[in-house]
Amino acid sequence: MTVQTTLSTPAEIVASLAREGRQAQRQLAQMSDAAKAHALRAAAAALRLAEDGILAANEVDLAAGAAAGLAPAMLDRLRLDSARLAGIADAVEQVAALPDPVGEIIDQSEQPSGLRLSRVRIPIGLIGIIYESRPNVTADAAALCVRSGNAVLLRGGSEAVHSNRAIHAAMVRGLTEGGVPSAAVQLVPDQDRAVVGAMLAAAGLIDMIVPRGGKGLVARVQADARVPVLAHLDGICHTYLHHDADPAMAQAIAVNAKLRRTGICGAMETLLIDARFAGAQQVCAALIEGGCELRGDPRARALDPRILPAAEADWGTEYLDAILSVAVVDGLDAAMDHIARHSSGHTEAIVTQDDAAAERFLDEVDSAIVMVNASTQYADGGEFGLGAEIGIATGRLHARGPVALEGLTTYKWQVRGTGQTRP
Repeated sequence: MTVQTTLSTPAEIVASLAREGRQAQRQLAQMSDAAKAHALRAAAAALRLAEDGILAANEVDLAAGAAAGLAPAMLDRLRLDSARLAGIADAVEQVAALPDPVGEIIDQSEQPSGLRLSRVRIPIGLIGIIYESRPNVTADAAALCVRSGNAVLLRGGSEAVHSNRAIHAAMVRGLTEGGVPSAAVQLVPDQDRAVVGAMLAAAGLIDMIVPRGGKGLVARVQADARVPVLAHLDGICHTYLHHDADPAMAQAIAVNAKLRRTGICGAMETLLIDARFAGAQQVCAALIEGGCELRGDPRARALDPRILPAAEADWGTEYLDAILSVAVVDGLDAAMDHIARHSSGHTEAIVTQDDAAAERFLDEVDSAIVMVNASTQYADGGEFGLGAEIGIATGRLHARGPVALEGLTTYKWQVRGTGQTRP
């Protein structure tokens, strides 16, 4: 759909888009499970057919980003190639294959009055997604929202504007072929930052805002929003090498957790090494030789002369780059204390052969995702069997961890009576 050119202010643009989105959402909510799945498969096919155009648009964004001095990690987030685009299309198909949460009966009961009560999952309504860098969010968000019966208003970052428009156009072509109203998935056509403010102020029009981006974006959204926010904060992820960790496993996990992709939120940013762990020097050497800069506390620096001194700010920094903070700790309690002080609540992992230590870590570490003997790079909705994800929520309400279909629903009470009147 096209916003009328007579709309002159960001608030008018957002209000027009939101009203059309809300009307489309009512139609979408009436579509069957099979119809929504069919439309998403058509959208995935449209993405594949549009590969040349999408990759050409992405090249324009990459060239502009490089000229603007975007960091390598940011360029990596922005970059698309045939394999990544195929992965985006695959994720849309995976969402199509997932069970539809809408209409699920969460629980039901009968009261002494004879009233029969059910709690039933329903869509949230119109969801606003404000995001930076990652053009895959355009497809992921559209797929998840459509599958869960929600309309979506997308506002991507200017660094990915051409990629986002190309992906959005392909998605809408496929979705409309499958019967989804085009206004169910809208991309804000204006890159004016004031549009973000208008979305945040659109109480009564937008039902929930999901920010996906850097600390500055999330902080602005949380400070200014008059709409409920599902926040994704920094991914300050920790891996703790327990004294009873297998050295080869610990090295493989640590290297993968940091260096597989440094620019994703599940990348490890702090390595905690137990003072009694036997393979500490080998792990540090493998990371350094893999191209990672290590910044450590005094005991970590004693492990390898190539480790630079860490400042206090390093323990709370999401590098999104080949830089890693390293600390030596005296046991499990000290590791969990460090995590409690510095974690953003995203993902933490322990490497150990001690089952009791593993269970304590799982039980006592209060983050959205807690792992044993696995790389933090698995912190991903696709790897959790959820298909694409809208983001990883690091708060406590109303969803936590990878937010996929269930996290995009709310519920209503259905009450069935036989003529009861309250005394």
